[in-house]
Amino acid sequence: MKFKVAHIIMILLIAFGVLLAFLNLISFWMIIGVTVGYLIFLLVISTNVRLNFFVRAHNANPIVGDRSIAITFDDGPVENTKEILSILKKYDVKASFFCIGQHIENNPEIFQLLLEDGHFIGNHSYSHTRKMGFLSSKDIVKEIKACDAIIYKIAGINSRTFRPPFGVINPNTQKALVETGHVVVGWNVRSYDAVLSSSNFVLRRILRKIKPGDVILLHDNNLKTVHILEQLLIFLKDNNYTPVRVDTLFNIDAYN
Repeated sequence: MKFKVAHIIMILLIAFGVLLAFLNLISFWMIIGVTVGYLIFLLVISTNVRLNFFVRAHNANPIVGDRSIAITFDDGPVENTKEILSILKKYDVKASFFCIGQHIENNPEIFQLLLEDGHFIGNHSYSHTRKMGFLSSKDIVKEIKACDAIIYKIAGINSRTFRPPFGVINPNTQKALVETGHVVVGWNVRSYDAVLSSSNFVLRRILRKIKPGDVILLHDNNLKTVHILEQLLIFLKDNNYTPVRVDTLFNIDAYN
């Protein structure tokens, strides 16, 4: 509601500025600059779940004296997820997987492996459409509920958490989450393993920023993430970090 009021006020101010520009009281370039600046502001706050602007998300939980850390994976389950699971089992680590409904449908046996190994499961929408930031609240609800339905059909559990694709949180997402009641889990260490080509660069980027209470974002559909994960787990072990599931880190209920 506060954002809607601010949005309306900003539009009125821009309209008033245009009027002043027509009267030659201010420059049109000033109005263009203000408008572009506002659009950039909207883009930044709508594509960064860590800002907690529209919805309060669980992004990190630093607790004095606790060296817990959460490793999370998006966009599975896929064939490569089995390699990720093998590494996690090798180091006896539990992680968190935010799954796409369509991928669960296509790979139900891999999804079952996630559960059998004791990992956390969260909702990452049904289709992970690139149009997520432009969907109506009604369509976002459909995306969330469709993924929930697949999770329940395969595993018999009701997912309580949601991670928005691309970290997009806008007023429509906010409205949809009010209806579905999901808790949002974000991150505070974005690895960019899905876009950067060098595994070593990605790993250095993670390790340079890492601290207790962090939530690390990785992707189990990326081949190089297997190597990155193993090196990360070795570092965590050598530096006395304790990898935990996000529900443990934030003390939230994973499922209803």
